[in-house]
Amino acid sequence: MPRAALYAGSFDPVTNGHLDVVRQAARLVDRLVLAIGVHPGKAPLFSAEERLAMLGETCGPVTKAAGCALETVTFADLVVAAAHREGATLLIRGLRDGTDLDYEMQMAGMNEAMAPDVLTVFLPASPIVRPITATLVRQIAAMGGDVAAFVPAAVLRRLQAKFAGKSGR
Repeated sequence: MPRAALYAGSFDPVTNGHLDVVRQAARLVDRLVLAIGVHPGKAPLFSAEERLAMLGETCGPVTKAAGCALETVTFADLVVAAAHREGATLLIRGLRDGTDLDYEMQMAGMNEAMAPDVLTVFLPASPIVRPITATLVRQIAAMGGDVAAFVPAAVLRRLQAKFAGKSGR
């Protein structure tokens, strides 16, 4: 039976850290669903449609090289509900450090209580991407900083276009 996993996040924007987790996850499953959480009251930098396009453009070649099918979706409810809808039995979570582990362990426990059939799998970030967060990437880009080392080239172009003519001064 094909194994499917769901990797949820805001992906605002897609970073090399996200790509690192996708690269690892694609080696574990036959189908990987990247799910963008869409929540009212939050004002993301990129629209859900832009983020879906970035995920397909940057993660598609990675999953294809691993022989893994890729799907991208949005969701506005519980991640375990999204996993059930997508037929995923695994939730993929990337870990950068101990702080992530503490938070993710709590989430995994709650998710297991709600959906015992969905297993959470933690994937450690590669050392080179551990400090990268989408929040820091947005802040640096908004202030005119160079984020080329932190995001795929396609995302860099979108960030540069988004902040063209703006500076942090």
